[in-house]
Amino acid sequence: MRRILTLAGHELRLGLPGPQDGVVVWGRSPYAARGEAVAARRSVPLLRLEDAFLRSVRPGRQGEPPLGLMLGQGVHFDASEPSALEALLASHPLDDSHLLQRARDGIGRLQALDLSKYNAFGQQHALPQPGYVLVVDQTRGDASIHHSGASASTFREMLVFAQEEHPGRAVVIKTHPETLAGLRPGHYGPADAQGRVRLLADPVSPWRLLEGAVAVYTVSSQLGFEAVLAGHRPRVFGQPFYSGWGLTADENPVPRRRRVLTRVQLFAAAMILSPLWHDPCRDRLCSFEEAVDQLEAEVRAFREDRHGHVALGMRLWKRGRLQAVFGREKPLVFARDAAAATRLAGEGRGLLVWAGKEPAGLAAPLIRRVEDGFLRSRGLGADLIPPLSLVTDDLGIYYDPTRESRLERLILAPLPPGGRLRAERLVERLSAAGLSKYNLGGVVPVLPEGRRILVPGQVEDDASIRLGARDVCTNLGLLRAARAANPDAVLVYKPHPDVEAGLRPGRIDPADLAGLADVVANRADPVALILACDAVWTMTSLLGFEALLRQRPVTCLGAPFYAGYGLTQDLGPVPERRRKGTDGQHHPRPDLLALAHAALIAYPRYFDPVSRRPCPPEVVVERLITGSLPRPGPLNRLLAKAQGRLASHAGLWRR
Repeated sequence: MRRILTLAGHELRLGLPGPQDGVVVWGRSPYAARGEAVAARRSVPLLRLEDAFLRSVRPGRQGEPPLGLMLGQGVHFDASEPSALEALLASHPLDDSHLLQRARDGIGRLQALDLSKYNAFGQQHALPQPGYVLVVDQTRGDASIHHSGASASTFREMLVFAQEEHPGRAVVIKTHPETLAGLRPGHYGPADAQGRVRLLADPVSPWRLLEGAVAVYTVSSQLGFEAVLAGHRPRVFGQPFYSGWGLTADENPVPRRRRVLTRVQLFAAAMILSPLWHDPCRDRLCSFEEAVDQLEAEVRAFREDRHGHVALGMRLWKRGRLQAVFGREKPLVFARDAAAATRLAGEGRGLLVWAGKEPAGLAAPLIRRVEDGFLRSRGLGADLIPPLSLVTDDLGIYYDPTRESRLERLILAPLPPGGRLRAERLVERLSAAGLSKYNLGGVVPVLPEGRRILVPGQVEDDASIRLGARDVCTNLGLLRAARAANPDAVLVYKPHPDVEAGLRPGRIDPADLAGLADVVANRADPVALILACDAVWTMTSLLGFEALLRQRPVTCLGAPFYAGYGLTQDLGPVPERRRKGTDGQHHPRPDLLALAHAALIAYPRYFDPVSRRPCPPEVVVERLITGSLPRPGPLNRLLAKAQGRLASHAGLWRR
């Protein structure tokens, strides 16, 4: 809280306030009275702090700091006097079309991502059959109840009203997250679950719960606010900030609230204009959308990792980063073999296996294959540079076209609210900064005039070639095919960095290059080469995807993840399901931004090595641009050299 206030221009210090100071207190907490008395005695301003309405994974009482704060005169849940939020709702025009579109996208995005104030819930618990009346519980003694003109007896009254006004309907009481966590008791318990009344004490998504409700009853819970956003007109027995604006049925209306608002306007004021949002990775104040980006990353990590994982096929040098990414909830357990992995996964953990290292017959309730993401690092994995992004795939893996992958489904899925604009901005930032997967830099040689075609070499034993190429599966074959189809073009051949380093197979003899490649661009910057050329011919190289992002036409002789959607010229064995979808029906073709959103935003998980927490891709892009990344130590360099020597000896032995 101190950091957020400092970033907002406030200096916190202990002691009595001077004439130019103010006093800040936490909401209407039991301790706030001390600050109120001091502020009155010293005749200085009094400001109140509260959590914003999008807070964290777990409740604050479990030790998690807030993602945002509400700061101002009054407090939003105290109807005895107008708060800063109420003043905004009452007087702000709330008619700016850009602001309202942000609000519409924000509502849709929170619903699509299942994000709420607290987010320690998943999808493993069954929801009641739709058609129920939802009654929302809150914690006993909470200040938002008393200062909303309600009491413990209000909850008894509310439950009676819910049953009387909906005869024959099932009534579901939703327990508060802090009660579920054993932190504070609620107003309802097992004794209230009589007849058609059921107590729901499972951590479920508020949005999914609201979908099945025919009516919502609340005193002052934030769930009532979310009910409004979900299209309900909740019955409100207290006086929360969202009542009195024509969107709720109020048992105890606030007379001074007479303006009629839309739910979009309510959201714009409460979520976009009012809070101070904090970006904990970049340590700065941020927009609502950036706060959602961060919370999305943290909630995804929680939901995917909360039961823990067994890891199989992970090389020793990778384990530290894998532990940091996937072991925040429960430490990873690294298994030595398939039998141990299967046994440990049977104890409730998921199974992570490095893609391509999955042994035959491996059985587990949930297997996710792991690989580097498409925006990886500044340096090669062959040099033991840890990745900034990793993908996990519970269906297949992106480079294997012989079976469906999770990435394919994401590419074919509709873009989420705000997703198109986010993908567009991300692609623009990547392009402007010249970022690629490894970001090695390099100098582009002088290129002859004419129509230039970039031909990126690959590691010839790479799984994407073994599984996704057919007739053309070598670098020499690729060059011959490109030259045969483009006899008058300037062919620029770029060897793969791992091949240049002598670590992987794929070298072409200089004598074979004669007459095929006009330029061999050794150790050149791949992005600069893409921009210097007019087109790209590839088997399955990621450079084809990076060329698409930069508006260059791409011809594929294999079946990389970005082929088959109408964005490339496909001469390879592209799966028919990419054209028709998994249900066999023709679907609208994804455009470039849909592909970029799937590959760069929805599919990978990103890790910020500075704050050491999950992060959105935008943070990794900024780290790569500014160079603010921890540098590998001398031990890492020694391991890299040793790995190179071992690889060389193994290659000599094979020959």
